[in-house]
Amino acid sequence: MNRSETTHTGKIRLERRLASYWRVTFDVPPLNIFGPKQIPQLDEIITAIESDQHVRVVVFDSAVDGFFLTHYDFLSPLDESTRIPPGKTGLQALPDMLARLSRAPVVSIASIRGRATGVGSELALASDMRFASREKAILSQWEVGAGLVPGGGPMARLPRLIGRGRALEVLLSADDINGKLAELYGYVNRALPDDELDGFVDALAMRIGSFDKQAIAETKRLVDVASLPSDADIRPEWEAFLAALDRPASQKRIKSLMDRGFHRPGDVENRLGFYVGQIGD
Repeated sequence: MNRSETTHTGKIRLERRLASYWRVTFDVPPLNIFGPKQIPQLDEIITAIESDQHVRVVVFDSAVDGFFLTHYDFLSPLDESTRIPPGKTGLQALPDMLARLSRAPVVSIASIRGRATGVGSELALASDMRFASREKAILSQWEVGAGLVPGGGPMARLPRLIGRGRALEVLLSADDINGKLAELYGYVNRALPDDELDGFVDALAMRIGSFDKQAIAETKRLVDVASLPSDADIRPEWEAFLAALDRPASQKRIKSLMDRGFHRPGDVENRLGFYVGQIGD
């Protein structure tokens, strides 16, 4: 396949640049918020990644300025999320898709420009590699600051990636981590100057995409044995996230953020780490 083919799946776009190299672009303006409406779209793409015989590398990026992929959708009714059946692994939908992405016989790369907050951070952690814009990337597991528990696997993945102390700092400070610090901590593979990010990621993806698929898949499988959390490690996180949503203390904090401008374009979404530090007891 020499020409680029794009499949429009709502607001998450799948572009088959080559048979071996795909791009998945989040385009849910204005903030790239992820919720129950996006779950079927992403599941369709993950299923295609798992089953296609030719794809060897997939890059996740964003078309929304300032936002790679942000937090879960708190405006959608909760039952829209809870009634989605478990996925192939038996995990609930979001952690299921992330676990399957990690194990797929395809190299996954997150190209992070803008905020990777909550779900965005969790998708990046589930990817095989993460590259960030030094000037524009912000990673965040902000949930504890709002009285919540992260639900997409960061407690299982972060300590394996950056160590226990730094993982607890990221999770319990609930603060923004810029690209330079993310690189220092190992949260991302590299932070590159913003004008070099796209070229670097594209060249790496093209290089990997030129290699033998079986060699890629077998090498990744053996690395997974040594590094990936089990489904049993991930399962309690989503359950804890849903339970936290019902707690009065969490509802109070979310309301306080909403009153300040959460879920709307503006300073709260741009500096969420700062604002969750302003709503304490």
